[in-house]
Amino acid sequence: MTAVVDPENTSSAPGVGAGSNDAPPPPEQQAEDRLRGTLQKIARGDLLVVVMSFIFAFLIGSVLIVIADTEVRETFSYFLDRPSDAFTAIWQSVTQAYGAMFRGAVFDGVGYSRVADDLRAAGGSGTYVLLPALAAGLRPLTETLTVATPLIIAAAGMAVSFRAGLFNIGGTGQLIVGAMAAGYIGFTWDLPIVVHLLIALLGGLLAGAVWGGIAGFLKARFGANEVISTIMLNWIATYLLFFALKTAAFTGANQSQPTSPSISDSAVLPQLLGSGFRLHAGLFLAAGAAVLLWWLMSRSTLGFQFRAVGSNPRASRVAGISPSRTAFLVLTVAGGLVGLAGAVHVLGTEKRLTEGVAGSIGFDAITVALLGRSGPVGVVLAGLLFAGLSTGGRFMESSQGVPLDLVQVIQVLVVLFIAAPPLVRTLIGLRRVDHPSTGARGRTARRTMAGSTSTSASNSDSTSISDSMSTSTTSPPSASSADPGTSAAGDLPPGSTPEGSPGRSPDPAGRHEGAHRDPSAPSPDAPSSDSSPRTAPPAGDVEDPTDATGDQR
Repeated sequence: MTAVVDPENTSSAPGVGAGSNDAPPPPEQQAEDRLRGTLQKIARGDLLVVVMSFIFAFLIGSVLIVIADTEVRETFSYFLDRPSDAFTAIWQSVTQAYGAMFRGAVFDGVGYSRVADDLRAAGGSGTYVLLPALAAGLRPLTETLTVATPLIIAAAGMAVSFRAGLFNIGGTGQLIVGAMAAGYIGFTWDLPIVVHLLIALLGGLLAGAVWGGIAGFLKARFGANEVISTIMLNWIATYLLFFALKTAAFTGANQSQPTSPSISDSAVLPQLLGSGFRLHAGLFLAAGAAVLLWWLMSRSTLGFQFRAVGSNPRASRVAGISPSRTAFLVLTVAGGLVGLAGAVHVLGTEKRLTEGVAGSIGFDAITVALLGRSGPVGVVLAGLLFAGLSTGGRFMESSQGVPLDLVQVIQVLVVLFIAAPPLVRTLIGLRRVDHPSTGARGRTARRTMAGSTSTSASNSDSTSISDSMSTSTTSPPSASSADPGTSAAGDLPPGSTPEGSPGRSPDPAGRHEGAHRDPSAPSPDAPSSDSSPRTAPPAGDVEDPTDATGDQR
Protein backbone atom coordinates (compact mmCIF):
# COMPACT_ATOMS: atom_id res chain seq x y z
CA MET A 1 0.00 0.00 0.00
CA THR A 2 1.38 3.39 -0.98
CA ALA A 3 0.17 6.34 1.12
CA VAL A 4 -0.20 9.64 -0.62
CA VAL A 5 0.82 12.61 1.52
CA ASP A 6 0.13 16.21 0.74
CA PRO A 7 3.54 17.84 0.10
CA GLU A 8 2.34 21.20 1.43
CA ASN A 9 1.81 19.76 4.90
CA THR A 10 5.24 18.20 5.24
CA SER A 11 7.57 19.82 7.75
CA SER A 12 11.19 19.26 8.66
CA ALA A 13 13.87 20.83 10.73
CA PRO A 14 15.60 23.91 9.30
CA GLY A 15 18.37 22.85 6.98
CA VAL A 16 17.05 19.25 6.72
CA GLY A 17 15.03 17.85 3.83
CA ALA A 18 12.63 20.30 2.28
CA GLY A 19 13.38 22.97 4.88
CA SER A 20 11.26 24.73 7.45
CA ASN A 21 7.79 26.12 6.97
CA ASP A 22 8.70 29.24 9.02
CA ALA A 23 8.48 32.17 6.67
CA PRO A 24 10.43 35.38 7.41
CA PRO A 25 8.38 37.87 9.41
CA PRO A 26 6.82 40.75 7.54
CA PRO A 27 8.64 44.10 7.44
CA GLU A 28 6.25 45.59 10.00
CA GLN A 29 7.11 42.88 12.53
CA GLN A 30 10.84 43.24 11.81
CA ALA A 31 10.65 46.99 12.48
CA GLU A 32 8.72 46.32 15.66
CA ASP A 33 11.32 43.78 16.81
CA ARG A 34 14.15 46.24 16.12
CA LEU A 35 12.35 48.96 18.05
CA ARG A 36 11.73 46.58 20.93
CA GLY A 37 15.41 45.62 20.98
CA THR A 38 16.51 49.26 21.03
CA LEU A 39 14.15 50.08 23.86
CA GLN A 40 15.38 47.08 25.82
CA LYS A 41 19.00 48.21 25.40
CA ILE A 42 18.06 51.66 26.69
CA ALA A 43 16.12 50.17 29.58
CA ARG A 44 19.02 47.88 30.55
CA GLY A 45 21.62 50.65 30.22
CA ASP A 46 23.12 52.64 33.06
CA LEU A 47 22.18 56.05 31.65
CA LEU A 48 18.46 55.56 32.22
CA VAL A 49 19.07 54.40 35.79
CA VAL A 50 21.29 57.42 36.57
CA VAL A 51 18.85 59.94 35.07
CA MET A 52 15.84 58.45 36.81
CA SER A 53 17.78 58.24 40.09
CA PHE A 54 18.35 61.98 40.01
CA ILE A 55 14.73 62.64 39.08
CA PHE A 56 13.43 60.57 41.98
CA ALA A 57 15.97 62.13 44.36
CA PHE A 58 14.95 65.65 43.37
CA LEU A 59 11.26 64.74 43.66
CA ILE A 60 11.80 63.56 47.21
CA GLY A 61 13.87 66.68 47.85
CA SER A 62 10.94 68.76 46.60
CA VAL A 63 8.70 67.14 49.17
CA LEU A 64 11.20 68.02 51.90
CA ILE A 65 11.41 71.63 50.65
CA VAL A 66 7.63 71.92 50.79
CA ILE A 67 7.51 70.48 54.30
CA ALA A 68 10.22 72.88 55.55
CA ASP A 69 8.54 75.97 54.04
CA THR A 70 6.37 77.77 56.62
CA GLU A 71 4.41 79.71 54.02
CA VAL A 72 3.36 76.51 52.29
CA ARG A 73 2.24 75.00 55.57
CA GLU A 74 0.11 78.06 56.24
CA THR A 75 -1.74 77.68 52.93
CA PHE A 76 -2.77 74.16 53.92
CA SER A 77 -4.75 75.57 56.84
CA TYR A 78 -7.39 76.85 54.37
CA PHE A 79 -6.71 74.35 51.58
CA LEU A 80 -10.39 73.42 51.13
CA ASP A 81 -11.41 77.06 50.67
CA ARG A 82 -8.66 78.07 48.22
CA PRO A 83 -6.60 75.08 47.04
CA SER A 84 -4.97 77.18 44.32
CA ASP A 85 -3.02 79.13 46.94
CA ALA A 86 -1.42 75.92 48.21
CA PHE A 87 -0.45 74.73 44.75
CA THR A 88 0.97 78.14 43.84
CA ALA A 89 2.99 78.28 47.05
CA ILE A 90 4.31 74.76 46.45
CA TRP A 91 5.36 75.60 42.90
CA GLN A 92 7.09 78.82 43.93
CA SER A 93 8.88 77.20 46.84
CA VAL A 94 10.30 74.33 44.78
CA THR A 95 11.20 76.35 41.68
CA GLN A 96 12.85 79.15 43.66
CA ALA A 97 14.91 76.67 45.70
CA TYR A 98 16.18 74.74 42.69
CA GLY A 99 16.60 77.97 40.73
CA ALA A 100 18.85 79.26 43.48
CA MET A 101 20.80 75.99 43.35
CA PHE A 102 21.35 76.47 39.62
CA ARG A 103 22.42 80.08 40.14
CA GLY A 104 24.97 79.02 42.72
CA ALA A 105 26.35 76.13 40.67
CA VAL A 106 26.29 77.05 36.97
CA PHE A 107 25.27 80.56 35.98
CA ASP A 108 24.09 83.57 37.97
CA GLY A 109 21.73 85.33 35.61
CA VAL A 110 20.78 87.92 38.22
CA GLY A 111 24.41 88.83 38.82
CA TYR A 112 25.06 89.04 35.08
CA SER A 113 22.14 91.44 34.57
CA ARG A 114 23.07 93.57 37.56
CA VAL A 115 26.68 94.07 36.47
CA ALA A 116 25.66 94.73 32.87
CA ASP A 117 23.07 97.34 33.92
CA ASP A 118 25.53 99.11 36.20
CA LEU A 119 28.19 99.33 33.48
CA ARG A 120 25.71 100.57 30.89
CA ALA A 121 24.48 103.21 33.34
CA ALA A 122 28.10 104.33 33.73
CA GLY A 123 28.37 104.81 29.97
CA GLY A 124 30.02 101.52 29.03
CA SER A 125 29.24 99.47 25.94
CA GLY A 126 30.48 96.50 23.95
CA THR A 127 33.08 94.24 25.46
CA TYR A 128 33.58 96.68 28.28
CA VAL A 129 30.14 95.57 29.49
CA LEU A 130 30.08 91.98 28.21
CA LEU A 131 33.27 90.64 29.74
CA PRO A 132 32.68 91.82 33.33
CA ALA A 133 29.07 90.70 33.13
CA LEU A 134 30.10 87.24 31.94
CA ALA A 135 32.70 87.05 34.70
CA ALA A 136 29.98 87.74 37.27
CA GLY A 137 27.57 85.29 35.70
CA LEU A 138 30.10 82.45 35.33
CA ARG A 139 31.67 82.83 38.76
CA PRO A 140 29.50 79.99 40.18
CA LEU A 141 30.72 77.68 37.42
CA THR A 142 34.34 78.42 38.28
CA GLU A 143 33.60 77.55 41.90
CA THR A 144 32.03 74.30 40.81
CA LEU A 145 35.12 73.43 38.78
CA THR A 146 37.36 74.31 41.73
CA VAL A 147 35.46 71.99 44.06
CA ALA A 148 35.31 69.25 41.43
CA THR A 149 39.06 69.22 40.76
CA PRO A 150 40.28 67.21 43.80
CA LEU A 151 37.04 65.23 43.80
CA ILE A 152 37.64 63.91 40.27
CA ILE A 153 41.26 63.00 40.99
CA ALA A 154 40.34 61.14 44.18
CA ALA A 155 37.41 59.41 42.45
CA ALA A 156 39.78 58.20 39.72
CA GLY A 157 41.85 56.48 42.40
CA MET A 158 38.72 54.91 43.89
CA ALA A 159 37.67 53.72 40.45
CA VAL A 160 40.95 51.81 40.03
CA SER A 161 40.34 49.83 43.20
CA PHE A 162 36.64 49.25 42.46
CA ARG A 163 37.33 47.87 38.99
CA ALA A 164 39.92 45.55 40.50
CA GLY A 165 37.35 44.16 42.94
CA LEU A 166 38.69 45.94 46.04
CA PHE A 167 36.49 48.26 48.08
CA ASN A 168 38.83 51.03 49.14
CA ILE A 169 37.30 53.07 51.98
CA GLY A 170 40.57 54.79 52.87
CA GLY A 171 40.16 57.84 50.67
CA THR A 172 40.08 60.23 53.60
CA GLY A 173 43.27 58.89 55.14
CA GLN A 174 45.15 58.79 51.86
CA LEU A 175 44.05 62.33 51.06
CA ILE A 176 45.15 63.60 54.48
CA VAL A 177 48.65 62.12 54.30
CA GLY A 178 49.02 63.42 50.73
CA ALA A 179 48.00 66.91 51.85
CA MET A 180 50.34 66.72 54.86
CA ALA A 181 53.35 65.73 52.73
CA ALA A 182 52.66 68.32 50.02
CA GLY A 183 51.91 71.03 52.57
CA TYR A 184 55.02 70.34 54.59
CA ILE A 185 57.19 70.51 51.45
CA GLY A 186 55.34 73.63 50.37
CA PHE A 187 55.87 75.76 53.50
CA THR A 188 59.26 74.45 54.70
CA TRP A 189 61.38 73.87 51.62
CA ASP A 190 62.88 76.69 49.59
CA LEU A 191 63.16 75.67 45.92
CA PRO A 192 62.72 77.25 42.48
CA ILE A 193 59.16 77.94 41.48
CA VAL A 194 58.50 75.08 39.06
CA VAL A 195 60.68 72.52 40.85
CA HIS A 196 59.10 73.33 44.19
CA LEU A 197 55.59 72.75 42.85
CA LEU A 198 56.51 69.50 41.12
CA ILE A 199 58.27 68.09 44.18
CA ALA A 200 55.35 69.04 46.41
CA LEU A 201 52.91 67.28 44.09
CA LEU A 202 55.18 64.26 43.85
CA GLY A 203 55.51 64.16 47.64
CA GLY A 204 51.72 64.06 48.04
CA LEU A 205 51.41 61.31 45.45
CA LEU A 206 54.09 59.16 47.12
CA ALA A 207 52.64 59.66 50.59
CA GLY A 208 49.21 58.54 49.42
CA ALA A 209 50.73 55.56 47.62
CA VAL A 210 52.55 54.48 50.77
CA TRP A 211 49.41 54.85 52.86
CA GLY A 212 47.39 52.80 50.40
CA GLY A 213 50.22 50.31 50.05
CA ILE A 214 50.01 49.56 53.78
CA ALA A 215 46.46 48.26 53.32
CA GLY A 216 47.60 46.43 50.18
CA PHE A 217 50.46 44.74 52.04
CA LEU A 218 48.13 43.64 54.83
CA LYS A 219 45.76 42.25 52.23
CA ALA A 220 48.47 40.45 50.25
CA ARG A 221 50.55 39.13 53.13
CA PHE A 222 48.01 38.38 55.85
CA GLY A 223 44.69 38.37 53.99
CA ALA A 224 43.35 41.33 55.98
CA ASN A 225 40.06 42.73 54.75
CA GLU A 226 40.74 45.96 52.89
CA VAL A 227 37.54 47.55 54.18
CA ILE A 228 38.55 47.18 57.81
CA SER A 229 42.19 48.12 57.28
CA THR A 230 41.43 51.24 55.22
CA ILE A 231 38.83 52.48 57.71
CA MET A 232 41.32 52.12 60.54
CA LEU A 233 43.98 53.89 58.49
CA ASN A 234 41.53 56.77 58.04
CA TRP A 235 41.37 57.34 61.77
CA ILE A 236 45.12 56.95 62.14
CA ALA A 237 45.72 59.63 59.50
CA THR A 238 43.09 61.93 61.04
CA TYR A 239 44.61 61.84 64.50
CA LEU A 240 48.11 62.00 63.05
CA LEU A 241 47.13 65.32 61.45
CA PHE A 242 45.69 66.56 64.76
CA PHE A 243 48.93 65.66 66.48
CA ALA A 244 51.12 67.23 63.76
CA LEU A 245 49.25 70.55 63.98
CA LYS A 246 50.20 70.76 67.64
CA THR A 247 53.92 70.42 66.96
CA ALA A 248 56.41 73.12 66.03
CA ALA A 249 57.30 71.30 62.80
CA PHE A 250 53.85 71.99 61.35
CA THR A 251 52.72 75.14 63.13
CA GLY A 252 55.96 77.11 63.29
CA ALA A 253 55.81 80.10 65.59
CA ASN A 254 51.99 80.14 65.77
CA GLN A 255 51.45 77.13 68.04
CA SER A 256 48.27 78.51 69.59
CA GLN A 257 46.25 77.84 66.41
CA PRO A 258 45.98 74.33 64.88
CA THR A 259 46.99 75.57 61.43
CA SER A 260 50.19 75.44 59.47
CA PRO A 261 52.00 78.36 57.84
CA SER A 262 50.87 79.36 54.37
CA ILE A 263 52.24 77.55 51.36
CA SER A 264 55.11 79.37 49.63
CA ASP A 265 54.22 81.11 46.40
CA SER A 266 56.69 78.93 44.54
CA ALA A 267 54.68 75.80 45.46
CA VAL A 268 51.17 77.17 44.84
CA LEU A 269 49.25 76.06 41.78
CA PRO A 270 48.81 79.07 39.46
CA GLN A 271 45.40 80.71 39.10
CA LEU A 272 43.76 80.32 35.70
CA LEU A 273 41.48 83.39 35.73
CA GLY A 274 43.38 85.79 37.92
CA SER A 275 43.27 86.58 41.59
CA GLY A 276 39.52 87.21 41.57
CA PHE A 277 38.75 83.53 41.04
CA ARG A 278 39.86 80.39 42.87
CA LEU A 279 40.08 78.19 39.78
CA HIS A 280 43.66 76.91 39.46
CA ALA A 281 45.80 74.70 37.23
CA GLY A 282 44.81 71.62 39.17
CA LEU A 283 41.92 71.40 36.72
CA PHE A 284 44.37 70.09 34.12
CA LEU A 285 45.60 67.49 36.58
CA ALA A 286 42.00 66.35 37.06
CA ALA A 287 41.60 65.93 33.30
CA GLY A 288 44.93 64.08 33.22
CA ALA A 289 43.76 61.76 36.00
CA ALA A 290 40.69 60.83 33.95
CA VAL A 291 42.86 60.12 30.90
CA LEU A 292 45.25 58.10 33.05
CA LEU A 293 42.34 56.06 34.39
CA TRP A 294 41.22 55.29 30.84
CA TRP A 295 44.69 54.33 29.64
CA LEU A 296 45.56 52.30 32.73
CA MET A 297 42.40 50.21 32.82
CA SER A 298 41.77 49.90 29.07
CA ARG A 299 45.13 49.98 27.31
CA SER A 300 47.84 48.80 29.70
CA THR A 301 48.92 45.31 30.73
CA LEU A 302 48.83 46.26 34.39
CA GLY A 303 45.24 47.43 34.04
CA PHE A 304 44.30 44.18 32.34
CA GLN A 305 45.70 42.29 35.32
CA PHE A 306 43.70 44.54 37.67
CA ARG A 307 40.48 43.86 35.80
CA ALA A 308 41.19 40.14 35.48
CA VAL A 309 41.71 39.74 39.21
CA GLY A 310 38.62 41.81 39.90
CA SER A 311 36.54 39.63 37.57
CA ASN A 312 37.78 36.19 38.63
CA PRO A 313 40.72 35.83 41.05
CA ARG A 314 40.82 32.03 40.70
CA ALA A 315 41.02 32.09 36.93
CA SER A 316 43.64 34.85 37.14
CA ARG A 317 45.77 32.68 39.40
CA VAL A 318 45.52 29.83 36.90
CA ALA A 319 46.59 32.25 34.14
CA GLY A 320 49.71 33.21 36.11
CA ILE A 321 48.49 36.48 37.67
CA SER A 322 49.11 36.72 41.40
CA PRO A 323 46.02 38.11 43.19
CA SER A 324 48.11 39.06 46.24
CA ARG A 325 50.63 41.05 44.24
CA THR A 326 47.82 42.63 42.23
CA ALA A 327 45.96 43.68 45.39
CA PHE A 328 49.08 45.41 46.67
CA LEU A 329 49.61 47.22 43.38
CA VAL A 330 45.95 48.23 43.12
CA LEU A 331 45.79 49.86 46.53
CA THR A 332 49.17 51.50 45.95
CA VAL A 333 48.05 53.07 42.66
CA ALA A 334 44.70 54.08 44.10
CA GLY A 335 46.35 55.61 47.16
CA GLY A 336 48.77 57.54 44.97
CA LEU A 337 45.94 59.15 42.99
CA VAL A 338 44.02 60.04 46.14
CA GLY A 339 47.18 61.45 47.69
CA LEU A 340 47.68 63.57 44.58
CA ALA A 341 44.14 64.89 45.10
CA GLY A 342 45.09 65.95 48.61
CA ALA A 343 48.20 67.69 47.31
CA VAL A 344 46.19 69.56 44.66
CA HIS A 345 43.62 70.57 47.23
CA VAL A 346 46.12 72.02 49.68
CA LEU A 347 48.40 73.61 47.07
CA GLY A 348 45.62 75.10 44.96
CA THR A 349 42.61 75.82 47.17
CA GLU A 350 43.37 75.70 50.91
CA LYS A 351 47.04 76.83 50.75
CA ARG A 352 47.58 75.73 54.33
CA LEU A 353 46.96 72.73 56.56
CA THR A 354 44.04 72.70 58.96
CA GLU A 355 42.29 70.01 60.93
CA GLY A 356 39.44 69.95 58.42
CA VAL A 357 41.58 70.10 55.30
CA ALA A 358 40.14 66.83 53.94
CA GLY A 359 36.52 67.77 54.46
CA SER A 360 34.23 65.15 52.91
CA ILE A 361 36.27 64.72 49.73
CA GLY A 362 37.43 61.21 50.64
CA PHE A 363 33.95 59.80 51.14
CA ASP A 364 32.42 61.87 48.33
CA ALA A 365 35.01 60.34 45.99
CA ILE A 366 33.59 56.89 46.78
CA THR A 367 30.13 58.11 45.81
CA VAL A 368 31.42 59.76 42.64
CA ALA A 369 33.26 56.61 41.56
CA LEU A 370 30.17 54.48 42.14
CA LEU A 371 27.94 57.00 40.39
CA GLY A 372 30.31 57.17 37.42
CA ARG A 373 30.49 53.36 37.16
CA SER A 374 34.25 53.62 37.64
CA GLY A 375 34.70 54.91 34.10
CA PRO A 376 36.67 58.04 33.14
CA VAL A 377 33.76 59.90 31.55
CA GLY A 378 31.35 58.88 34.27
CA VAL A 379 33.76 59.95 37.00
CA VAL A 380 34.21 63.40 35.43
CA LEU A 381 30.47 63.97 34.99
CA ALA A 382 29.64 62.67 38.45
CA GLY A 383 32.36 64.83 40.00
CA LEU A 384 31.01 67.94 38.30
CA LEU A 385 27.48 67.06 39.38
CA PHE A 386 28.36 66.55 43.03
CA ALA A 387 30.48 69.70 43.05
CA GLY A 388 27.54 71.61 41.58
CA LEU A 389 25.23 70.28 44.27
CA SER A 390 27.70 71.41 46.93
CA THR A 391 28.24 74.95 45.65
CA GLY A 392 24.61 75.38 44.62
CA GLY A 393 23.40 74.13 47.98
CA ARG A 394 25.35 76.79 49.83
CA PHE A 395 23.86 79.52 47.67
CA MET A 396 20.39 78.02 48.08
CA GLU A 397 20.78 78.10 51.85
CA SER A 398 21.93 81.71 51.91
CA SER A 399 19.32 83.05 49.47
CA GLN A 400 16.24 80.90 50.11
CA GLY A 401 16.78 79.68 53.64
CA VAL A 402 16.68 76.00 52.60
CA PRO A 403 18.97 73.98 54.88
CA LEU A 404 22.19 72.75 53.30
CA ASP A 405 21.43 69.30 54.70
CA LEU A 406 18.92 68.91 51.88
CA VAL A 407 21.83 68.58 49.46
CA GLN A 408 23.24 65.72 51.52
CA VAL A 409 19.83 64.03 51.46
CA ILE A 410 19.67 64.34 47.67
CA GLN A 411 23.17 62.91 47.29
CA VAL A 412 22.36 59.96 49.53
CA LEU A 413 19.12 59.28 47.67
CA VAL A 414 20.95 59.34 44.35
CA VAL A 415 23.43 56.77 45.62
CA LEU A 416 20.61 54.67 47.06
CA PHE A 417 18.71 54.55 43.77
CA ILE A 418 21.81 53.93 41.68
CA ALA A 419 22.82 51.07 43.95
CA ALA A 420 19.46 49.38 43.23
CA PRO A 421 18.76 49.50 39.46
CA PRO A 422 15.88 46.98 39.73
CA LEU A 423 14.15 49.36 42.15
CA VAL A 424 14.42 52.23 39.66
CA ARG A 425 13.14 50.11 36.78
CA THR A 426 10.27 48.87 38.90
CA LEU A 427 9.26 52.43 39.77
CA ILE A 428 9.11 53.38 36.09
CA GLY A 429 7.29 50.20 35.06
CA LEU A 430 10.20 48.28 33.53
CA ARG A 431 10.32 45.37 35.94
CA ARG A 432 10.36 42.84 33.08
CA VAL A 433 13.78 44.13 32.04
CA ASP A 434 15.28 42.51 35.14
CA HIS A 435 13.06 39.42 34.76
CA PRO A 436 12.95 38.86 30.99
CA SER A 437 12.31 35.12 31.26
CA THR A 438 8.73 35.63 32.42
CA GLY A 439 7.55 37.53 29.36
CA ALA A 440 9.74 35.53 26.98
CA ARG A 441 8.45 32.26 28.40
CA GLY A 442 4.87 33.37 27.96
CA ARG A 443 5.42 34.52 24.37
CA THR A 444 7.27 31.30 23.51
CA ALA A 445 4.53 29.18 25.04
CA ARG A 446 1.84 31.01 23.09
CA ARG A 447 3.77 30.68 19.83
CA THR A 448 4.44 26.98 20.49
CA MET A 449 0.79 26.28 21.26
CA ALA A 450 -0.35 28.12 18.14
CA GLY A 451 2.21 26.30 15.99
CA SER A 452 1.37 22.88 17.43
CA THR A 453 -2.36 23.48 16.92
CA SER A 454 -1.92 24.40 13.25
CA THR A 455 0.50 21.51 12.71
CA SER A 456 -1.87 19.01 14.34
CA ALA A 457 -4.75 20.25 12.20
CA SER A 458 -2.73 19.99 8.99
CA ASN A 459 -1.40 16.55 9.93
CA SER A 460 -4.92 15.38 10.73
CA ASP A 461 -6.18 16.54 7.33
CA SER A 462 -3.25 14.85 5.61
CA THR A 463 -3.88 11.59 7.47
CA SER A 464 -7.56 11.62 6.59
CA ILE A 465 -6.79 12.16 2.90
CA SER A 466 -4.19 9.39 2.89
CA ASP A 467 -6.49 6.90 4.67
CA SER A 468 -9.36 7.56 2.31
CA MET A 469 -7.16 7.15 -0.76
CA SER A 470 -5.58 3.94 0.54
CA THR A 471 -9.00 2.52 1.48
CA SER A 472 -10.41 3.15 -1.97
CA THR A 473 -7.33 1.58 -3.53
CA THR A 474 -6.98 -1.63 -1.45
CA SER A 475 -10.54 -2.51 -0.39
CA PRO A 476 -11.81 -6.04 -1.74
CA PRO A 477 -14.98 -6.26 -3.88
CA SER A 478 -18.15 -6.39 -1.88
CA ALA A 479 -20.67 -9.21 -1.92
CA SER A 480 -23.12 -7.23 -4.03
CA SER A 481 -20.55 -6.78 -6.78
CA ALA A 482 -19.25 -10.40 -6.74
CA ASP A 483 -19.97 -13.01 -9.38
CA PRO A 484 -23.56 -14.25 -9.16
CA GLY A 485 -22.38 -17.83 -8.95
CA THR A 486 -20.35 -17.22 -5.84
CA SER A 487 -21.06 -16.03 -2.35
CA ALA A 488 -19.13 -14.78 0.59
CA ALA A 489 -18.73 -18.25 1.87
CA GLY A 490 -17.22 -19.41 -1.36
CA ASP A 491 -13.95 -17.74 -0.48
CA LEU A 492 -13.35 -20.10 2.42
CA PRO A 493 -11.15 -23.16 1.90
CA PRO A 494 -12.81 -26.56 1.49
CA GLY A 495 -14.01 -28.17 4.66
CA SER A 496 -14.27 -24.92 6.63
CA THR A 497 -17.31 -22.92 7.64
CA PRO A 498 -17.63 -19.37 8.71
CA GLU A 499 -17.19 -18.71 12.38
CA GLY A 500 -20.45 -19.07 14.19
CA SER A 501 -22.03 -21.35 11.53
CA PRO A 502 -23.70 -24.60 12.66
CA GLY A 503 -21.23 -26.75 10.76
CA ARG A 504 -18.18 -25.89 12.90
CA SER A 505 -17.52 -24.33 16.26
CA PRO A 506 -14.66 -21.89 16.34
CA ASP A 507 -11.44 -22.95 17.99
CA PRO A 508 -10.80 -20.75 20.99
CA ALA A 509 -7.08 -21.13 20.54
CA GLY A 510 -7.39 -19.81 17.06
CA ARG A 511 -7.87 -16.32 18.43
CA HIS A 512 -4.26 -16.36 19.64
CA GLU A 513 -2.84 -18.13 16.65
CA GLY A 514 -1.45 -14.91 15.30
CA ALA A 515 0.83 -14.57 18.32
CA HIS A 516 2.88 -17.59 17.16
CA ARG A 517 2.75 -16.91 13.45
CA ASP A 518 5.83 -16.12 11.44
CA PRO A 519 6.04 -12.35 11.06
CA SER A 520 7.10 -12.71 7.43
CA ALA A 521 4.07 -14.84 6.53
CA PRO A 522 0.95 -13.01 5.29
CA SER A 523 -1.96 -12.85 7.64
CA PRO A 524 -4.90 -15.05 6.60
CA ASP A 525 -7.36 -12.42 7.76
CA ALA A 526 -5.74 -9.52 5.97
CA PRO A 527 -6.95 -8.71 2.50
CA SER A 528 -4.56 -9.49 -0.29
CA SER A 529 -2.48 -6.59 -1.48
CA ASP A 530 -2.60 -8.03 -5.04
CA SER A 531 -5.21 -5.93 -6.74
CA SER A 532 -5.05 -7.84 -10.10
CA PRO A 533 -8.27 -9.64 -11.16
CA ARG A 534 -8.55 -13.33 -10.52
CA THR A 535 -8.13 -15.64 -13.55
CA ALA A 536 -10.09 -18.84 -14.14
CA PRO A 537 -8.22 -22.13 -13.64
CA PRO A 538 -7.42 -24.31 -16.62
CA ALA A 539 -10.11 -26.54 -18.10
CA GLY A 540 -8.56 -29.76 -16.83
CA ASP A 541 -8.35 -28.49 -13.32
CA VAL A 542 -12.01 -27.52 -13.01
CA GLU A 543 -13.39 -29.24 -9.96
CA ASP A 544 -16.84 -30.62 -9.53
CA PRO A 545 -19.32 -28.03 -8.33
CA THR A 546 -20.04 -30.31 -5.41
CA ASP A 547 -17.42 -31.80 -3.10
CA ALA A 548 -17.54 -34.96 -1.06
CA THR A 549 -19.72 -33.40 1.55
CA GLY A 550 -22.13 -31.99 -0.98
CA ASP A 551 -21.51 -28.36 -0.06
CA GLN A 552 -22.15 -25.88 -2.79
CA ARG A 553 -18.89 -24.30 -3.98
